[in-house]
Amino acid sequence: MIKTFIDKLLGKSPSAAGKKPQFGKRVEVPVSVHGIDPNLVDERAIHVVRTLQQAGFEAYVVGGAVRDLLVGLRPKDFDVATNATPEQVKGLFRRAFIIGRRFRIVHVVYGRGREHEVIEVSTFRAYLDNAAAEQVAGNERTSKNELAGMKHAVDSTGRVLRDNVWGPQEEDAVRRDFTINAMYYDPETQIVVDYHNGLKDAKSRTLRMIGDAATRYREDPVRIIRAVRFAAKLSPLGFKLEAKTAGPLIKSQSLLHDVPQSRLFDEMLKLLQTGHALASVEQLKLLGMARGIYPLLDVVVERAEQPFVAAALKDTDRRVGEGKPVAPSFLLACVLWADVRDGWAQRMRSGQHGHPALQDAIEDVFNARIGDVSGRGKLAGDMREIWLMQPRFDKRVGATPFGMVDQPRFRAAFDFMRLRADAGEIDEVLADWWQEFSMASDDVRQDMVDQVRAEQQQQRKQAPRVHRTPGKPAPAAPAAPAAGGDAEAEFSPEGQDAPRKRRRRRRSGAAKGEGGSSGGSAE
Repeated sequence: MIKTFIDKLLGKSPSAAGKKPQFGKRVEVPVSVHGIDPNLVDERAIHVVRTLQQAGFEAYVVGGAVRDLLVGLRPKDFDVATNATPEQVKGLFRRAFIIGRRFRIVHVVYGRGREHEVIEVSTFRAYLDNAAAEQVAGNERTSKNELAGMKHAVDSTGRVLRDNVWGPQEEDAVRRDFTINAMYYDPETQIVVDYHNGLKDAKSRTLRMIGDAATRYREDPVRIIRAVRFAAKLSPLGFKLEAKTAGPLIKSQSLLHDVPQSRLFDEMLKLLQTGHALASVEQLKLLGMARGIYPLLDVVVERAEQPFVAAALKDTDRRVGEGKPVAPSFLLACVLWADVRDGWAQRMRSGQHGHPALQDAIEDVFNARIGDVSGRGKLAGDMREIWLMQPRFDKRVGATPFGMVDQPRFRAAFDFMRLRADAGEIDEVLADWWQEFSMASDDVRQDMVDQVRAEQQQQRKQAPRVHRTPGKPAPAAPAAPAAGGDAEAEFSPEGQDAPRKRRRRRRSGAAKGEGGSSGGSAE
C-alpha cells in the first residue's frame, strides 16, 4: 500500500512499477530484407566500426542513422555503439575525447576547422531499475558534488541523472527510446540487429516508444521533445506517433520544469535547426504543446506565422537541406527582432539618441528573453552584431560601406537585412544595392558610392528651405521608425536650433574618423 501511494505521488503508473522490461529477441536481418544501400554509409563511421572490430570489440552503427538508412535517406550524423569502454575507445583513436557526465561517450574527430566531422561512440549500457538507483534531492547543478561518485542516480521525480553502468547489447537496446532508433547495423557484414520490431515499425511508418511511454518520459523528460522532433522530421515520409506514445505527452510536459535550462535550450535548437523548423512548429500545435516547453520556444511558435519570422524559419530549413551551415544566433535574432525594434523606437520617441537607444533595447531583450542560458558568450555577441549593423546599412556614402563588407558578421547581417526587405519591412532597393556592392570590385564600389552621394546632394537641392523665426525652438527630433529607416536620422537626431552649421561640421569630421575604423562598435 505504501509503495503504491509513493508511486502515485511520483506519477508512476501501477502497471509500469516493478515491471521487468521485455529485452526482446535478437533478430539478425540480412541485406536482402532491409535493403540498406552501403553507399549511404559515411566512410568515417565505417572506419570507426572497423577499428573497434579489429581490436576485438563489437561495434555497430546505431540509432537514427540506421533508421534513416532503412527509409533511403542519407544520415547527417552517424553514431556507433560498442562493448568497449570509453577509455578503451579513446585509446584506439588519435583524436578522441571522452565527454559527458550523465552519459559518458567518446567523440572521435576527423578533419579540422569548420570541415571537421564527429563520430559519437557510446558503450552498451546495462538496464537498471531506476527504483533501485541512488536518489539525490536536487538536480545536476545543486547536487554536483553528491553525484560525482555515482554511476546510477535519479532525482526526486525519477529523472535519471547518472547512467554509466555497462552491459550487453540486448539491455542497451531496451534502454533506447523508440523502436526505430534501437537497431544496430554492421557495415562489414551488412546485418541489421533488431530486438524490438524496429524494422516492422519503420516499414509501417510508426513511432513507438519502447516500454511504458509515461515511465520513459519520466526517466528523461527530454524524450518528450525528441518525440515531437522525430514526428516533425519523419511526417513527410508518413510516420505517425503511436497512440500510447503520444497519449502521455501533454500530461508529462510538466516534467520539463526540472530539466536544466541549458539542456532545454539545446533541445530547442535541435527542433529549429535540423531542417524541419516549420514542421516542428506545426507538430507542436497539432499535439497541443504550443506553449509550456521552453519560454523562448513559446515565442518562436507564437510568431511563426509573422512574415519575417516565417521567412527566417523557411530559410533555415532550406539551408540545412542544401547542406549549408546555420547559426542559432541568426534565427534567434530574427525571432526577437520585433522586441528590439519596438524597444528601440520607444526610446527614440522618449528623446534618447539612436545608438544608445538601440543598445539599451538589445540589453532589455537579452534580459527578458535569453537570460544567462547562453552565458552571454558568442551567441549573444553574434546576435548583438547583427542587430547593431542594421541601421548602418542606410549609410552608403563615405568609407562606411567599404568597412561594412569587411566585418566578420557582414554576411549574417546582410542576410538578416535581406529577409527584412523580403518581408516588406524596408525597401528592396536598399538590399539590392548592398548585394551588388558586396560582390563588386573596388572601382565599381567607389562608383556606386559616388552615385549615391550625387543623388543625395540632388535631393537636398530640390528640398524646399524652411525659414524659421529667430528664437523659435527647432522642431522635435523625429521618432525612430518602427521598421528601420534612415540611419542618419536615427543615430544623429537633430538637436536644438542653435549653431546648426557648426554642429554639422563636427559630425562630418566624426563620420570621416568613423569610416576609417568602420564597425568598431559592432565588433
